[in-house]
Amino acid sequence: QVQFVESGGGLVQPGGSLRLSCTASGFDFQNYPMSWYRQFPGKERELVASISSRSLTAHYLVEGHFAISRDNAKNTVYLEMNNLTPEDTAVYYCNALQRFGGEPSYAWGQGTLVTVSS
Repeated sequence: QVQFVESGGGLVQPGGSLRLSCTASGFDFQNYPMSWYRQFPGKERELVASISSRSLTAHYLVEGHFAISRDNAKNTVYLEMNNLTPEDTAVYYCNALQRFGGEPSYAWGQGTLVTVSS
């Protein structure tokens, strides 16, 4: 059974930073590209960042705002979020990709809520 457990969200002030983690299980993590998505209330999920299986390639919705990384030994993908603004307030999810630049492969986890507010 494939499972994603996202963590690290919370309340942060504008300009602050957070590091999100997503631990995956139930599939061959090291051979899949991974991505982070976010979902605003009433909106579709949008892709935030992707990383290839060996961390050789990364893609970002907005360059310089987030940094994605992974630890294949821990089946975990991370999202470093800096200089946060209220517009970053959303629920953040991770998923494996069928291929880099492709669609999500599995059902979604519960996500982790990021709230940016003073």
